[in-house]
Amino acid sequence: MNEPGLNHSILVAGAGDVGGRAAALLAASGHSLWALRRRPVADSGDGIRWIQADLASPDTLRQLPRVSHVIFAPTPDARDEAAYRSVFVDGLRHLLAALNPETLQRVIFVSSSAVYGDHAGAWVDEDTPPAPPGFNGAVLLEAEQVLASSHVPSTVLRLAGLYGPGRTQLFQALRDGKVRVPREQRTFANRMHVDDAAAALAHLLTMDDPDPLYVGVDDAPLAIDELYDYLAGLLGVPPPAEGPGPHGVGNKRLSNARLRAAGFQCRWPDARAGYAALLRRAMQQLR
Repeated sequence: MNEPGLNHSILVAGAGDVGGRAAALLAASGHSLWALRRRPVADSGDGIRWIQADLASPDTLRQLPRVSHVIFAPTPDARDEAAYRSVFVDGLRHLLAALNPETLQRVIFVSSSAVYGDHAGAWVDEDTPPAPPGFNGAVLLEAEQVLASSHVPSTVLRLAGLYGPGRTQLFQALRDGKVRVPREQRTFANRMHVDDAAAALAHLLTMDDPDPLYVGVDDAPLAIDELYDYLAGLLGVPPPAEGPGPHGVGNKRLSNARLRAAGFQCRWPDARAGYAALLRRAMQQLR
């Protein structure tokens, strides 16, 4: 880890849910923080300086600050290949061209476990060859390769499915009986709490010499039926009916062994406890 009190100048490019949480953590630790979004953001009073710019429009990136570290965590405005390519591939190229190479020391790229595809429930880690089944994983893998060829020191964090505040659609879907789970073939869910994802980004950014690639997931991949049946029990609704697993995700168990070896520990190592805490919070807010 870096020496205590060492201050980085950091740009979070794409400060949405995950990026914004990482920016807040790093600002609270005393780092100099800029955060970039397409739409204007009011001063949050937490030391973050907001920049309105669009990664897809190079002209808006001409006045970026001189920073030492970048977290690249944009969100496409549509779920199609053109939108993904515009943000992750073209946007990354535009950003790298706009940053000062003399001060830039590291880029942390937020990618996805969607690059891996299906592995019939086997364990998957950083050494597993990627084989993306959909356009999203394919575009993210291409963007990872663009970054690797840029000669800027970089680290990729491939995140599992995120949950947390504002990501609780699953509760309503279970209440409405709209969820189906595969029961005959054991199919795994891989999850990470959004606060843990943000903390992992902050952890990797402040390491002296992180590895080029990490998988971001909690400690306990669960069979989808096991997780969803547990949540249905918490909600007091019937367990979901038999049906196919999530489309385009692939059946695999993601390992976070390398991330844990780097000194990171999840606050929510098991999604059952994390979802239960979310539900308790939601019920308290309704009282």
